[in-house]
Amino acid sequence: MHRPKICLCLTGKTLEEDLAILNKYRSWIDVAELRVDYLSSDERLNIRRFPEMAGIPCILTIRRRIDGGQYYEGEASRTTLFARALAFADQDARKNFAYIDLESDYHVPSLQDAALAFNTRVIRSYHNMNAPVRNLAEMMDSMRTTGYEIPKVACMARTLSDVTQIFAQTKEMDDQERIITVMGPYGLPSRILSARLGSFLSYTTAPEQLENMKPIGHIDPVTLSETYNFRAIDGNTELYGITGYPLEVTDSPAIHNKGYREHGMNAVYIPIKAQRIEEAIDFANVVGVQGMSVTIPFKEKILPDMQQLSAEVGEIGACNTAIKRFGEWIGYNTDAIGLKQALCNFLGTDTLARRKVAIIGAGGAARATAYVIKQLRGKACIFNRTLPKAKKLAEHYGFQYAELGPENADLLETYSDLIIQTTPIGMGAVKKEKKTDDGVYNSMFDVAAEPVTDAERDPLYFYSFKGHECVYDVIYSPERTPMLERAEEAGCQVENGFSMLKNQAYRQFSLFTGVEYE
Repeated sequence: MHRPKICLCLTGKTLEEDLAILNKYRSWIDVAELRVDYLSSDERLNIRRFPEMAGIPCILTIRRRIDGGQYYEGEASRTTLFARALAFADQDARKNFAYIDLESDYHVPSLQDAALAFNTRVIRSYHNMNAPVRNLAEMMDSMRTTGYEIPKVACMARTLSDVTQIFAQTKEMDDQERIITVMGPYGLPSRILSARLGSFLSYTTAPEQLENMKPIGHIDPVTLSETYNFRAIDGNTELYGITGYPLEVTDSPAIHNKGYREHGMNAVYIPIKAQRIEEAIDFANVVGVQGMSVTIPFKEKILPDMQQLSAEVGEIGACNTAIKRFGEWIGYNTDAIGLKQALCNFLGTDTLARRKVAIIGAGGAARATAYVIKQLRGKACIFNRTLPKAKKLAEHYGFQYAELGPENADLLETYSDLIIQTTPIGMGAVKKEKKTDDGVYNSMFDVAAEPVTDAERDPLYFYSFKGHECVYDVIYSPERTPMLERAEEAGCQVENGFSMLKNQAYRQFSLFTGVEYE
């Protein structure tokens, strides 16, 4: 299995801007793609000079709007630009474009002949901006008209299942050169695991230009190389990951992948965004993922997919760690031990005896929290907007329960020695998402968000902190949620959930690998 190259996609308005970006990230890339369609009209006239300026193999691309690009003019002017970029080939091949990207339906024999004559490889590309490709091998064979082309297929994934079927198709393909990339928010695994797809390269974009590629789902080259150990991934790399939805922000890959590097392990941990937990399990089975961290909203939904459950999962009723051993999935919970260690360090004590604790929420994280509070001998009240869920959790541990709202502000104050916030509220702005025909929400169709109410940004918007409360929020990004900011301003001792994240991740690392993290 070959090691894919890292390609930096350049989308500046000027060659000078693109060159500055290239130089900044040169250490992390192998190839640069000059996206001529993003250049201003005047700058397009000078593209022939770019390979010599870049000093690195360059791909010449002038992408049409229909294929996700920014070139609006007609095909005649585009052909002229291609010809200008290939003209006056230099004896030194390094001063010429190393590759030219021509779409599968764009055939100009003179351009292809010129490319062959100048040793410029042709990337013959197909883009589907609306759906995945179901006949991958057949399509790529049809694009190898001379045997000299590198066929490229880039398609949009609407769900993780679309990504899974791309990986499944490549298992039956030969080792001929190809480029495969899955676009959109679900396609990140295809970029990190390019080696598993047999892809010749993986496309990236610099952070300064990522906004230009937001619908495509590019990653930046530093993150790809350093966070995901991209250059070390091969056919023997053990795969792990984190699944959830919307999974917008997670520091877990940085923690786990750092551990693999420091222990010299051939392993990688990746985000696996899924709308349904069944999709994540299917992806793991097809691609060969051996373990997954499980986050919102799947900690309870994953239980039916586990063939075995640890004692902690059985007691808590939530699973945040799934490991595949001997063909069976085993569910664990490391949230509890992670939170227990975090709270003991936060409070400077190993007991909550004589302390009254308010647990905000009744989901998977709240279940682990209640379990820990009981272990530490604290008394608690579960506050949740849906009262039956609060009642069910509270009665399991002999705790009190109440609806989360202004009418119970006095009761909350009674249980305010320690307040533990376990819901996603405060994690970020609320998005409206378009509901698809199959009843799921797809973040690719984000529209303008409605004004965010106090209740949508701060679960305790109705409560006035007095300053004596200890407040722990399991959210760690942002570092200070609106609730934590208010508590800190009132003089409360506060902490976010990063300590819990690290502690539970270290335990997951040990379960995954059999080795202690530190």
